[in-house]
Amino acid sequence: MPASSFDLGDIATDPMITPRFAVEIGSQTVAYFTEVSGLQAEIEVFDYQEGGLNSVTHKLPVRAKFSNITLKRGVLGTDNRLWDWFKNAMNGQIKREHVSIILFAQDYTVVRKWDLNNAYPVKWVLPSFKAGDSAVSIETLELAYDGFDTG
Repeated sequence: MPASSFDLGDIATDPMITPRFAVEIGSQTVAYFTEVSGLQAEIEVFDYQEGGLNSVTHKLPVRAKFSNITLKRGVLGTDNRLWDWFKNAMNGQIKREHVSIILFAQDYTVVRKWDLNNAYPVKWVLPSFKAGDSAVSIETLELAYDGFDTG
């Protein structure tokens, strides 16, 4: 994907946030994150021991498997779109969405984009709060999805 500009507004100048990733649902940016992990794909294999050929075990491809993706950010703002999506899922209203994770360079130009197919929230971890602690409170959102592609 060619580098392009991305308008972060005031968020890019906030030293407490320093986002490096944006999350889009559909084509609308809903949040910025400082850490993304778990974007991983693997092909499961089945070990087949052929009768009569005892010197080798065949490895046959079965299916692609994708691990959940974890997004972390400092607690900020009052935008509840992600929380509402998760809350609806907790209430049995799973809404699968096309989600894009966008990686920024230091100057906030777009470096790369990953498109998640049929994503939905499966876990929300609220930050731990400790009086006198000057660290930024971090919240975590975990998404399951059917697969991904690079945009």
